[in-house]
Amino acid sequence: MTVTRIENLAELKTQVGKEVAASDWFEVTQERINLFAEATEDRQWIHTDPQRAARESPFGGTIAHGFLTLSLLSELGKRAMSVGGVRMGINYGLNRVRFVAPVPAGARIRGRFRLAAVEDISGGVQATWGVTVEREGGDKPCCVAEWLVRYYE
Repeated sequence: MTVTRIENLAELKTQVGKEVAASDWFEVTQERINLFAEATEDRQWIHTDPQRAARESPFGGTIAHGFLTLSLLSELGKRAMSVGGVRMGINYGLNRVRFVAPVPAGARIRGRFRLAAVEDISGGVQATWGVTVEREGGDKPCCVAEWLVRYYE
């Protein structure tokens, strides 16, 4: 997929209410899941023990942490779009998040980005992105989030 290029904040404002971009597919490997487990101290077996997860988990194998999936929004966003004319973008937080379906180790995910709102703030704008993270071949989204990003000129 190609990266959607938004030239400046004025153009960003014209995109409210539209799906602006979708990322390419991104593989969530067992190695990435293990590294996330180490970084966050969340070593629950459903994430880190493929043999046990294959035997005992209702998912048939290990799955990514929901917060790992959520933490990939920035990377998926970077792969999907760029906003020009800004000196920096800041992850400002989230209004709502749901982990609707698991992300099995080895699955490929992508993010779809719909611009819900843009508000002027001192020195820039605050964008509210409706993000849906999909799993290749999945019948439901893995994660649905309302993500706040501040762009400063």
